[in-house]
Amino acid sequence: MAAEKLRDLSQPIDVAVLDATVAAFFVTGSKEERAAADQILRDLQANPDMWLQVVHILQNTKSMDTKFFALQVLEGVIKYRWNALPVEQRDGMKNYISEVIVQLSSNEASFRSERLYVNKLNVILVQIVKHDWPAKWTSFIPDLVAAAKTSETICENCMIILKLLSEEVFDFSRGEMTQQKIKELKHEFKLIHELCLYVLSASQRQDLIRSTLSALHAYLSWIPLGYIFESPLLETLLKFFPVPAYRNLTLQCLTEVAALNFGDFYNAQYIKMYTIFIGQLQTILPPNTNIPEAYSNGSGEEEAFIQNLALFFTSFFKFHIRVLESTPEFVTLLLAGLEYLINISYVDDTEVFKVCLDYWNLLVSELFDAHHNSDNPAATVNLMGLQMSFAPGMVDGLGSKVMQRRQLYSNPMSKLRGLMINRMAKPEEVLIVEDENGNIVRETMKDNDVLVQYKIMRETLIYLSHLDHDDTEKQMLRKLNKQLSGEEWAWNNLNTLCWAIGSISGSMAEDQENRFLVMVIRDLLNLCEITKGKDNKAVIASNIMYVVGQYPRFLRAHWKFLKTVVNKLFEFMHETHPGVQDMACDTFLKIVQKCKRKFVIVQVGETEPFVSELLSGLATTVQDLEPHQIHSFYESVGSMIQAESDPQKRDEYLQRLMALPNQKWAEIIGQARQSVEFLKDPDVIRTVLNILQTNTSAATSLGTFFLSQISLIFMDMLNVYRMYSELVSTSITNGGPYASKTSFVKLLRYKATMLDDVPNIFEAVFQCTLEMITKNFEDYPEHRLKFFSLLRAIATFCFPALIKLSSQQLKLVMDSIIWAFRHTERNIAETGLNLLLEMLKNFQHSAFCNQFFRSYFVQIEQEIFAVLTDTFHKPGFKLHVLVLQHLFCLAESGALTEPLWDVATVPHPYPNNAVFVREYTIKLLSSSFPNMTAAEVTQFVNRLYESRNDPSEFKKNIRDFLVQSKEFSAQDNKDLYAEEAAAQREQERQRMLSIPGLVAPNEIQDEMRGAMSPREVCEGLGLFDLKNRKWHIQGTCALRGDGLYEGLDWLSSTLKDVKAAGFTSVVKQLSHKNQNL
Repeated sequence: MAAEKLRDLSQPIDVAVLDATVAAFFVTGSKEERAAADQILRDLQANPDMWLQVVHILQNTKSMDTKFFALQVLEGVIKYRWNALPVEQRDGMKNYISEVIVQLSSNEASFRSERLYVNKLNVILVQIVKHDWPAKWTSFIPDLVAAAKTSETICENCMIILKLLSEEVFDFSRGEMTQQKIKELKHEFKLIHELCLYVLSASQRQDLIRSTLSALHAYLSWIPLGYIFESPLLETLLKFFPVPAYRNLTLQCLTEVAALNFGDFYNAQYIKMYTIFIGQLQTILPPNTNIPEAYSNGSGEEEAFIQNLALFFTSFFKFHIRVLESTPEFVTLLLAGLEYLINISYVDDTEVFKVCLDYWNLLVSELFDAHHNSDNPAATVNLMGLQMSFAPGMVDGLGSKVMQRRQLYSNPMSKLRGLMINRMAKPEEVLIVEDENGNIVRETMKDNDVLVQYKIMRETLIYLSHLDHDDTEKQMLRKLNKQLSGEEWAWNNLNTLCWAIGSISGSMAEDQENRFLVMVIRDLLNLCEITKGKDNKAVIASNIMYVVGQYPRFLRAHWKFLKTVVNKLFEFMHETHPGVQDMACDTFLKIVQKCKRKFVIVQVGETEPFVSELLSGLATTVQDLEPHQIHSFYESVGSMIQAESDPQKRDEYLQRLMALPNQKWAEIIGQARQSVEFLKDPDVIRTVLNILQTNTSAATSLGTFFLSQISLIFMDMLNVYRMYSELVSTSITNGGPYASKTSFVKLLRYKATMLDDVPNIFEAVFQCTLEMITKNFEDYPEHRLKFFSLLRAIATFCFPALIKLSSQQLKLVMDSIIWAFRHTERNIAETGLNLLLEMLKNFQHSAFCNQFFRSYFVQIEQEIFAVLTDTFHKPGFKLHVLVLQHLFCLAESGALTEPLWDVATVPHPYPNNAVFVREYTIKLLSSSFPNMTAAEVTQFVNRLYESRNDPSEFKKNIRDFLVQSKEFSAQDNKDLYAEEAAAQREQERQRMLSIPGLVAPNEIQDEMRGAMSPREVCEGLGLFDLKNRKWHIQGTCALRGDGLYEGLDWLSSTLKDVKAAGFTSVVKQLSHKNQNL
């Protein structure tokens, strides 16, 4: 009965019954009563006329819960229906809300006792203002300011409303406001500014002043600069800064002012503000204060003060540091501010450190760029790692200013190096961490925030290293000595030091890096020997592995160190402490990939190559490793063997490497021949999987050199695969794990040698795998990718075998390719599209060109347009365009001599294939996009044909069509510009490559691949046999500039020596050889 009475809104609602219902839901009701009350309240909220009862409810209820329910109803109407309401209803509601707010806030007692209710009414009012102001409620700000002047409590609430207005209206539409409305609202800003200034000057009420400062902070980025700098506002704020109750709010306002940057017009005011601020700060927070300790022991307000202080300094320095630099009398104040910021950077708070780190990165990159881009050649050479003295007269003009600025910052930058070393974040390669209980464990999950922080810190330290290599080296070696002596021994201290040492790899000149690394690795190895305790040794081992893995250039140049390090890694592979073995295997792989040639040549003092020695003790080395670690180890040794140029030795090494898995494989196949049921045993499945993965790991490194090994197991492998795949296909409902879950198709990427085996592969792999992966788009994701990778390898290297397939088999291949690029999973879709491109190109140049394209041209075009215009397939845009461009060029080229249309069903033949494709495309798109006119579609297709030979224009036309067709909105089209974004990333990478060390040596893949070391060049040219000749081989990289100056220096000094000795003929001979080079 009560429920029906409430639901009848034809008369004023019974507030008492509503109070009881709300109370039943929130407070007093049983489970059943609460459910019934919930349903009634939901029905009331859903009733479109319920909002008309809001005023009646608010006037008659005493229940705060009921008031909030009524306001919730009103909030929904304002959000979704406000503009559709009659004007008189809208005006009536906003006048009522305004009156209630004024009534409650005019009285101190009601304002405090009903603060939550007033706050909710404020929110409702601002929601209305979002719709009506300024166009429909032009007097809102003047009315609010006028009301504020009637009472201090009303004024306090008005400040709260102004702050809400800024957050909801101004910040929400920041881009639009800065472009269109600021000039129109200048009068409102003036009123707000005057009100705030008046309150701060006249009021003694603490809550009102705090609310005013809070509101002012919200508007400072909008108020015209004249209101800030040409009024007493800054002086007023600085008067409040020393007062503890207002300190944080004032500092937030000053930070907002510091972040404003509109040229040099107000430089004098900024200097005055900073000067007064620093003077006050030195009284509040004396320079000798231990800020990290004060932060950890401080109250919430004190912590917030340090956080706000970091924001102020970083904002001010980011935009105005040059002003302080340029005036000698203010340099001391600048250095004092930097000292504060460095001390704040030691605070143990992630967010505070992020704020500081972002600024330090900006500052040091700016200081470095000033040197790097300077016209002063001496400065540039110095930054490339060559510590050269300046020639007389070179440090003038711009170079002089650069050096003066560098000198100005030399002390803060030295302290900053210490900060970066002490707080270096953990790199991704480090797997051993300290848990919350103080135990050393293997990391289970990567922290992306830490990885981002490491990247920024590494870049910052690289710049700092370039600015002063000697200071960087001295600080690191000094801290390492303190680890050895025990003065600063601690896990965290050693970790951050070694992470910092690893992070600057490549930034020093080679000679300095060699000297530095010899001392570092020697001290770390000594530390490992003298330190006791399993956890301690695990930490040291982790750091040794990380450091040596970051310096491949050093290891390549020092065989004895390289051998010592690798043997140490083999020791760590027997250490069962969590994470040590994984990190040892990862580091071994990284080192081998960069130094593989060193392991296959007989080094001085050795009787056999290291790889041969390794293979002799292979079983012992891997005996304590887990299967996944053994796979990594086999990939590493495969890289070594791949570097051997002698085919006979290479095959011998491969045979020795695979002896253990081949022996086990032979045993399994032997027993399987007696009973195939043997292969269904779970332990046998795991062993088969393990052997196949071991082969895959070695094949990944060896490529086609793996052929001799795969020939031994190939046919047995196909039979085993077919048996397991059929088993999976028939047992999917049982969900059993089988070896086929991990595909071995990587093993099959070989060239023409495999041509005769392709039919066998199809028979054993193709049909049974398709049955597994075509039931949906989710199951067996790894299997899918490897399957399509196999198809692409066959299309690329064994295409003649595809031509020999029957029409039914080829159709199966094409259907599977279409299935692949329909995937929304990027890797699979892109693999399918790349495979399709390979097929199109190969068939175009084959004798079966007409036959293939007559069967598949139209289907391919239709399917590509289908996925191209589907927003779920945005990442494949580049490849979709390439396929369409290939098809359109083919249709126009004349390469197709037979019609693409069905002659039997088309009554009126087309003059040529180009006309047919053009008309077919227009029909296809017109039917797919009824929102576009026939003229728009025709124009688009014509533009495609006209631009078919211009890849950039062709892509642009398709991109414009997708946006025009509404399939891609202007706000959601970043994937359409993926190539441009990739080009920008590549440009940034090239910039980074030009700065030694900024790209870690292990991340530099292709630039130095296959390059010989200077020693290998000397050995190859027989230079060691030359007597009575001056010669020098200098390792260089033209892309990064490594070694260029060293080589030119040697040539210059040698020519001078020869000339001084009077051997003019030799000088000419040397010059002539240099020209030839």
